[in-house]
Amino acid sequence: MNYKRPESVLILVYTSQKDVLLLKRHNEKDMWQSITGSLLENELPSEAAERELFEETGIKKKPKNLNMFNTYEIYKMWLHKYENGVTHNKEHIFTLELSEKENICINPDEHDEYIWLPRVKAAEKVFSHTNREAIFNHI
Repeated sequence: MNYKRPESVLILVYTSQKDVLLLKRHNEKDMWQSITGSLLENELPSEAAERELFEETGIKKKPKNLNMFNTYEIYKMWLHKYENGVTHNKEHIFTLELSEKENICINPDEHDEYIWLPRVKAAEKVFSHTNREAIFNHI
């Protein structure tokens, strides 16, 4: 089995008016998040951020690397995707400010829908505490 690398990116996409893009995970009742994804083998965080942004939204731009990261305990429901004994993930934080809301081309294998919300509402809606903190601290 190919295990996931316990290192990922979180890309906060927002407008100059502070509206934040959120995606709803495929087949999950209310699991909203910013753009996220694991780094591939030998992939740099900046490369992963560009790749994930394009794969999940169709946006082909270069997110800004904040050179900051979170370390968090992997949710139990996803531990099986990692090598035995791996319990924590390192999440690199990126941002992308757009002048206005854009239509998003979501990947239906990963997400069911998207929404643009004001910063505080977006922070309230995301399921991940690191996503919430990133919205409050970097937008």
